Amino acid sequence: MNFRDLTEIKQLRRKYHLNQKELAQRAEVSQSLIAKVEAGKVEPSYSKAKLIFEALDQLREKEEAKAKDIMNKKISFAEMGEPLKEIIKAMKSKGISQLPVLSKEKICGIITEGSILRKMLEQPEKSNLFKAEDVMEEAPPIVTLNSGFHTISVLLRDHPIVLVAERGDIKGIISKSDLLGRIE
Repeated sequence: MNFRDLTEIKQLRRKYHLNQKELAQRAEVSQSLIAKVEAGKVEPSYSKAKLIFEALDQLREKEEAKAKDIMNKKISFAEMGEPLKEIIKAMKSKGISQLPVLSKEKICGIITEGSILRKMLEQPEKSNLFKAEDVMEEAPPIVTLNSGFHTISVLLRDHPIVLVAERGDIKGIISKSDLLGRIE
């Protein structure tokens, strides 16, 4: 578990519209412990702090937006073997900067504007011959419809998109701009 700042407890409790007694019940600690921690009069043991933060995290997970609420249902794909010229044309016409790559109905990678530019700069003389598999990167992460905003935002720190699936069937796509559009 990451070490968290104890001052978060009061802020999060208020954010979730709980009084100290309600938080104490959810965390299975005493209300007086919550009051003393919030007042800065006592530092709880590691196990008590963990219980309090777990109770708050459960509330966050219940209230946060889910992948099914954020995702874009219109997904375009590139096919393995598809000429890069066609992929670039599709990206331009749809105003998108990345495409998941399919091979036999399975996600096998992703093509981004960055991966295209890198490959073209590495081998400009062959740029007319490139196919999807020549420029694709590793496949993006895939989450469930009920994955939360926090989980998705953590994944998008390191990946350009996140795909959303139900029982292996891709249902949507979430990009960084989709996520930023949800921030109030």
